[in-house]
Amino acid sequence: MDDQNRKTDDLFGFRYGREEASGAHNEAKEISAENAEANGETVFRPYSSNGYGASASGGDYGSLSGSGSEDSSNPSGSSAFTYGPFSQGASAGFGSGSGGNGDGEQRHPVPVSRDYRPFTVSGGRNWDVTTKRRRSPFLAMFASFMVGVLVVGGLMFSADRYNWFDGKALTASTSETSSSSESAKTTSGKASNVADVVRPNNIAQIFEQASPAVVKIETYANVQSRPGNSLFDDPFFRQFFGEEPNYQGDDGNSLQETGMGSGFIFDSTGYILTNEHVIDGASEIRVTVNGYEEPFKAKLLGSSYDLDLAVLKIEGSNFPTLKLGDSNAVNMGDWVVAIGNPYGFDHTVTVGVLSSNEREISIPDSNGTREYKHLLQTDASINPGNSGGPLLNLNGEVIGINTAVSSEAQGIGFAIPTSTISEVLENLKTNTEIPKEPEPFIGASLQELTESTAKQLGLDSTDGALVREVLYNSPAYKGDLRQYDVITGIDGKSYKTPDEMIKVIKSKKVGDKITLNIVRGGKKMDLNVTIGDRNEYEKAQQSAE
Repeated sequence: MDDQNRKTDDLFGFRYGREEASGAHNEAKEISAENAEANGETVFRPYSSNGYGASASGGDYGSLSGSGSEDSSNPSGSSAFTYGPFSQGASAGFGSGSGGNGDGEQRHPVPVSRDYRPFTVSGGRNWDVTTKRRRSPFLAMFASFMVGVLVVGGLMFSADRYNWFDGKALTASTSETSSSSESAKTTSGKASNVADVVRPNNIAQIFEQASPAVVKIETYANVQSRPGNSLFDDPFFRQFFGEEPNYQGDDGNSLQETGMGSGFIFDSTGYILTNEHVIDGASEIRVTVNGYEEPFKAKLLGSSYDLDLAVLKIEGSNFPTLKLGDSNAVNMGDWVVAIGNPYGFDHTVTVGVLSSNEREISIPDSNGTREYKHLLQTDASINPGNSGGPLLNLNGEVIGINTAVSSEAQGIGFAIPTSTISEVLENLKTNTEIPKEPEPFIGASLQELTESTAKQLGLDSTDGALVREVLYNSPAYKGDLRQYDVITGIDGKSYKTPDEMIKVIKSKKVGDKITLNIVRGGKKMDLNVTIGDRNEYEKAQQSAE
């Protein structure tokens, strides 16, 4: 048979015979069929070994093998098919041909045994599809739940066993961290970036311990009372104008509230420290102590305008106190706590850090200009009413007195350090004179030269300083410096402005000698002047009066 007419070996479970099939294979098939008939089973044979009108020479369809027909008893002459349409080993034609029976007898299909085969694909391989058994999601969920229970339970047990969230453990770990940091600094000289708490956790304890010693200070001044026969005494006019506020009495010396601030008790017998500007000009000072219903009348023991410090005394004993700490031991960046009465809100606590130290500022007022030195700078909120209140470290010790705040910025406050307070505290308590630091000066007032003044004095330049006034018996007076002299330099060095000259004079020490280069009446001259002490000069002038 031509190749184009050949059938595929296996196709959808049907098997086609091959013309080269061995006789042994056909014989085995025939024997299995005969055994099945002997056992009473029906064997289906689609075609018998005899062809329909086949002959030896081929019938209508001819022989598939091209050989003569065989006898039906010959096992090799028949080929078993499983639902196959034709037999390869027999003459399957419908016409007569050689090799057939020649009688035209119709051949009946003979049943044969069929081996069970599953579905196959091209190539004859079995297609075994194994479906994996789906696992239940409940087991996975239950396992995850049990793992979570074990993990959380273990963490809770460890936290309880080792006190992970206890304040003592946190303090201990902080101290260990501090000690390790110090050791790191000692060994390597570099700061160690170790873990630290974001904010101190003892602010509440500091406030609870320090707050009772912080007091509220109110000042009153005498004001002239209205005349006894004025229209304000008439009830008819009072219903239009009302009562005049802040009067404490009807006599001639009535008191009116003039200010309010803060302070703190540093001695249990009633000694209070505050700012001088808090009680300045007060006729009466009243102090409100936490736990007492009525305010105390305080007595001013001593004060210093230059240092802006004052000590008050109230009668009593066993008052709560605050300890003065060392302001020199505080580093920039350390936490600080401020307590006071801003705008009358009693015992307000604010927290910040030490921003800087050794600050110098000047604040003018009605009595002059206060020159503050060695101030502590902090970003803890300080507002009007905080003045005189304590600035505390994390040990609850006073390291400064809140004094001033920048009106042009936020978070810039200043405090007088305890290093300054400790030097004068006894003087303030005993109301004795506080020694002042020597202040270099020569006793002459200087001003800038204008073009018109320079022309009048016959000068070609406005460089230098014009002497406007010379104090009597001052170092400049003793050195023969006169009014309208023009100072062009000091010790042979020229200066253009009075500020430059004043700065040079203040940089000198009391007792130093300088040479003033001046121009007087169009002539250049040199004057020898000894630097004096302003404080001593003022003291001598007061005693002379």
